Amino acid sequence: MGAEFKPKIATILPVLNEQAYITECLDSLINQTYAAANHSILVLDGGSTDQTTQLVHSAIQRSADCDGPAIQLYNNPGKFVAQGRNLAMSLLPEGTTHVLELIGHSTVGPEHLEHLVNEWTTISNDESKPLAALGSRVVSRVGELKRVESWIEATLCSPLGSGGGQFDSFTIASPTRIPAFVLHDRHALETVGGWDESFISSQDSDLSMRLLEAGFALWRTPRTTVHMTKRTGLTRWWRMGHRYGFWRTRTVLKHPGRISLREYLPWFGLLLTFTLLMVKSEYAFVPFAMYAVVLSLEGVRMMIRFKRPSLLIGLPLCMMMLHTSFSIGLLDGLFRKGGAASDR
Repeated sequence: MGAEFKPKIATILPVLNEQAYITECLDSLINQTYAAANHSILVLDGGSTDQTTQLVHSAIQRSADCDGPAIQLYNNPGKFVAQGRNLAMSLLPEGTTHVLELIGHSTVGPEHLEHLVNEWTTISNDESKPLAALGSRVVSRVGELKRVESWIEATLCSPLGSGGGQFDSFTIASPTRIPAFVLHDRHALETVGGWDESFISSQDSDLSMRLLEAGFALWRTPRTTVHMTKRTGLTRWWRMGHRYGFWRTRTVLKHPGRISLREYLPWFGLLLTFTLLMVKSEYAFVPFAMYAVVLSLEGVRMMIRFKRPSLLIGLPLCMMMLHTSFSIGLLDGLFRKGGAASDR
């Protein structure tokens, strides 16, 4: 690829009841420095009952008035993300070469597409395999975070809570198995058949594994960041942890290479504690005590890092909730087929 590489990009945006965020999301895409003639936006609405579609129509007009990228709104009868993205693949504007995946409660900087294209060129020149995906860093939303929201953000920033997935921190461009908010090569997507619609969540992880199995390369770069609104309440935080655990197991059952032993550490710790209790060991309390100490120290570290005293209590609480709900979800995924997520 030479310096004149200018792909035609379509941003695919599945949405459902995103009235609080969709305007800011679309405006961040309208205001890209990348040429509007080479960028289009497909919004796939899964049946919103709020003002989402009306706000999308307003953004369509704003973009047209400023000669921004074309925005098209479609109904997504399948409701969920995988169905919406596959539908979008059948509706791509003529000549589309690359597809960017985002969600309605995310925003990007004005040079996001331009930086992705430049990084794609650099990486492709050095990578021996065909590049199928280039992901970004995921950071907190723009603006002041509320108290519980800050606890959740700090938990996902911690190595004890990120799990090496989409919320993981990294500082250099590198190959990865799990890129986030990816710029995809259209041909690569079509080669593996797009997204598996049986996955209500973790559909991106499944897609990444299939791309790797097909011989493609996946990368991520810290030059581009996506600002994402995460959970703002503890109930939804618990549901998210359980959902991620459930679909992680479903992914591992399909792709054993996706397994990460660190994600099973809470179960190992629990089994060790039970074993020590059964043999009436005087050290039965040690695993739990060590866990409490580690969470407390991480709470202190994050309190200092973010300058929020409430993290001293909030981070250990959210971390324990994440580990517990995710671990229960891992087990649940072994026995239950899975249905519509109660939390999106």
